[in-house]
Amino acid sequence: MELRQFGRPRQWALWLLFASCTYAFYIPGYSVKRYNDDEHIPLLVNKIFSDNTQLQYAYFDLPFVCPPSGRTHGGSPFGSGQSVSLNLGEILRGDRIMTSDFELQMGQNVDCRVLCEQEIGRKDIKWTRQLIKEGYVAEWIADNLPGATSFVTVDGSRKYYATGFKLGFQEYSNIDGKLRYYINNHFTIVIRWRSAPEGGKVIVGFEIHPKSIRAEDHTQNGCPKQVHEAHDGLELYIPPNTSKLREMYPGSSYIPEDDDEIDDGATLKIPYTYSVYFKEENGVDWWNRWDLYFTNQEEGSATHWLAILNSLTISGVLGVAVYVIWSRTVQGDIKGRGDGALEDGKLKVKSRSSERKGDGLLEQSTDVERDADGSDDEGLEDVSGWKLLHGDVFRTPQFSGLLAPLIGSGMQLLFMVSGLLFLSCLGVLNPSFRGGFVSVGMGLFVFAGLFSGYFSGRLYKTFGGVHWRKNTLITALFFPGLVFCLIFILNLFVWAQASSTAIPFGTLVGLLALWLLIQVPLVYVGSWYGYVRATAWEHPTKTTSIARQIPPQPWYLHSIGGTLLTGLGPFAVLFIELLFVFRSLWQDKSGYYYVFGFLSAVSTILMVTISEVTIIATYSQLCAENYHWWWQSFLTGGSSAFWVFGYCIWYYYFHLHITGFVSSLLFFSYSFLACTVYGLLTGTVGFLTAYAFIRRIYSAIKVD
Repeated sequence: MELRQFGRPRQWALWLLFASCTYAFYIPGYSVKRYNDDEHIPLLVNKIFSDNTQLQYAYFDLPFVCPPSGRTHGGSPFGSGQSVSLNLGEILRGDRIMTSDFELQMGQNVDCRVLCEQEIGRKDIKWTRQLIKEGYVAEWIADNLPGATSFVTVDGSRKYYATGFKLGFQEYSNIDGKLRYYINNHFTIVIRWRSAPEGGKVIVGFEIHPKSIRAEDHTQNGCPKQVHEAHDGLELYIPPNTSKLREMYPGSSYIPEDDDEIDDGATLKIPYTYSVYFKEENGVDWWNRWDLYFTNQEEGSATHWLAILNSLTISGVLGVAVYVIWSRTVQGDIKGRGDGALEDGKLKVKSRSSERKGDGLLEQSTDVERDADGSDDEGLEDVSGWKLLHGDVFRTPQFSGLLAPLIGSGMQLLFMVSGLLFLSCLGVLNPSFRGGFVSVGMGLFVFAGLFSGYFSGRLYKTFGGVHWRKNTLITALFFPGLVFCLIFILNLFVWAQASSTAIPFGTLVGLLALWLLIQVPLVYVGSWYGYVRATAWEHPTKTTSIARQIPPQPWYLHSIGGTLLTGLGPFAVLFIELLFVFRSLWQDKSGYYYVFGFLSAVSTILMVTISEVTIIATYSQLCAENYHWWWQSFLTGGSSAFWVFGYCIWYYYFHLHITGFVSSLLFFSYSFLACTVYGLLTGTVGFLTAYAFIRRIYSAIKVD
């Protein structure tokens, strides 16, 4: 006893020491880089993206930008145009990071430097106009920070960043009122830095201010006159070739002013220049330099707290209902205050027998006794109450060979999501770890194949299945196979658009190998252990040989509409936080959903709410003498996925401005896939909750 009391303070001391150590270092996924004066700062170019489409393009694939020269800068062994090695998450999110010809040296301001002069034809001008019209922005990277456009709030009290800068702009001409397109060809790069306590300088901000300057305003050395003065923009326009147009439309009284499809060799020269300025910024620390990318944090925090309060309110109301069910109804029935009581191994119940007399139906109540194994002494046929299902409630459901693999896949997803949220709350997954969320999630999903196989195999054994290898193959191939096939088909559409959103063929082969060579064996090992080595889950009551007849059910217990209504509660818990998630995924594609603490809290409350709804729905079903709860509990838990998909449709029409068939196809396909994953995960939670609830209440009437 004394040793135990002595060891407890030591354990607390060790935990406090561990907590202090974890607080003492920063886990950004990217180490601090300190620069000395005149040291070269690599500037990387990535891609262009837009809020109005799901298609992204690699920056150097654009015909109107300066192509890489291949020269080395700052002593780097790699020349411009060299691809940077990317992790799996970066590839899947469409990143194509490459070195560039921009020369940045710490502390050296440059008023103007010529980059190149690029010539483009009519077809390229047409595509460039389309990109500007769709609001595409370019993403550059310096010191792992994405180049940002700087904004100030309306009251001028706070500055914030929007990742990327616009390729150009459009405006109506004051002369003829026609819409004109202008391209940004001068970039003012602002690097904000501060001194590091250990020596050197660290970068805390990376801003890009683009500008359009017409070619006529450039001097012989290539730089524009008075770079920071007002200039007329460089219009994306080539005068029409009237003679060529007359040849194309002979004898026509109408000659179009221009035709972008004409390949007459005419080109437009675009001179590119840039300026570099370094500004000291002591108000921002290196470890919170990402805060400016998270816009409206104060207002967002208030909304997040509102979401949590809303979730707690809904979950609390449902919790009261569950408490009433458990404390007053279930325990009351067990103690004998309900329809029946357990006495001396006999389940004494009240039944109703009826006989027809004349035109009326006369009901007569009698007290009979039923043995705990389901037989009765007086030929009992029509009974009521959840206890009377003890001989049928654990009867193997239909299509159990499909339910077990689905539950196994749901456990796999549950492990993956829990791991991602946990690592995100610790700070391991953060914006500086580019692509880390997807990469780590993929690794967790593959590793969780052990859990998938174990739960699927053991549940399959509980159902009395004998072909466990077949069950293993279904578990390992069914859900991942559907996901892979859908992504492959969508990839064909994206490949046709020459977009960087398309997954490279080598990456697809790697994903296929990761699935078939690693995950499938892990599922097999887990299934072997769950079926061969582990025992089947024992049920507190025995199943009778003859199934009882189920009486007519209320509409909400046998209709699809009733099942969908049960999903409104969990959806109400989630829908406020969904607005932030959707905004990060679909609108601010380069943005980062950073409030994982709020998301973890809402997710926890969501799981509790799903459990409460499932308990209420399952108890109502048992009281109606319906023992087909296996699939019903799974559908009840996952029914909120239907409302989430409906929310996706609403968000598409009222918040997004997506154009093009392929972009719309990608949106709805990925939304459907995400809702399927969500439904599988929550359905598994609902199933496990109902299983535990039923085992608990029927264990009270178990008779040895």
